[in-house]
Amino acid sequence: MSSNDNFVKVTIYGQEYTIKAPADARYIKNIAEYVDQKMREIQDELNTPQVPAKVAILAAMNISDEFFAIKRKHDKIKNSVEGKVSSLVEIVEEEIQK
Repeated sequence: MSSNDNFVKVTIYGQEYTIKAPADARYIKNIAEYVDQKMREIQDELNTPQVPAKVAILAAMNISDEFFAIKRKHDKIKNSVEGKVSSLVEIVEEEIQK
């Protein structure tokens, strides 16, 4: 990591961590808060208290699902835009050749 790394203390699911990252401290805290929120949501949905590792894995699965859904949507939009741009390029090239 670079000399611009930040050390940020965050709390996730009751555990404090010191994170070293080249990102803005507020950004790191926002990520930690999101993970903490997801873990707490998972535990709230379960009938009995679970070990933190299990809750973390289930939260990671949920976060990954969100990520892949957004990625699929992004890819679909990207492909649509690329198709439209290609069509426009063809039209422009045809008009230039006239």
